[in-house]
Amino acid sequence: MTEQSVSIRSICVYCGSRPGRDPSHMAAGRALGREIAEYGLRLVYGGGTKGIMGAVASGVLSGGGQVTGIIPEFLIDMEATRHSLGQLNELIVTPDMHARKHTMFERSDAFVALPGGIGTLEEIVEIMTWAQLGRHEKPMVFANINGFWDPMMELMRHMTDEGFLHTAHRVQPLVVDEISGIIPAIMAQAAQLAADRDGEDEVISKM
Repeated sequence: MTEQSVSIRSICVYCGSRPGRDPSHMAAGRALGREIAEYGLRLVYGGGTKGIMGAVASGVLSGGGQVTGIIPEFLIDMEATRHSLGQLNELIVTPDMHARKHTMFERSDAFVALPGGIGTLEEIVEIMTWAQLGRHEKPMVFANINGFWDPMMELMRHMTDEGFLHTAHRVQPLVVDEISGIIPAIMAQAAQLAADRDGEDEVISKM
């Protein structure tokens, strides 16, 4: 394990439980899964075995990586099959969506949003909200496959221009177009945050 990767042990991936119309989205899911396994990281995700969610998990498992699926009981037969869930390294069944999201947050050192729908958007936006409120400094990434998240970036610029992101310095998600660049970007940001904290501690110790 490299020095940079010490603080990043697991990556939470938010994405669609459906494949979407663009085949590149499924391909991106599988590729990200393989990257996570190659870096020796654990995937934390919503437990679905269908759509892009299934592609990410499959990519990790095929690369010999570790997968933690976190899913509410009522979604098991909607987003997964019980047989496929048995292939995960760890399965956590929660009573509701709130517990699912909280557990995913606690188990993860960074967050990546692949293409998805309202649920995917809601999950990454909640993580961004917690960052804005100063509850965490974990890296957040929009995997901007074929410009999928461009409208979201434009909306954020609009909100900033209109004066609603008053703590915008805390809400600075990384926007990465290529799957191969996601984990290096996460590692670099984590290393920078650690260096900044060390610098602040040194200044305080001299006061």
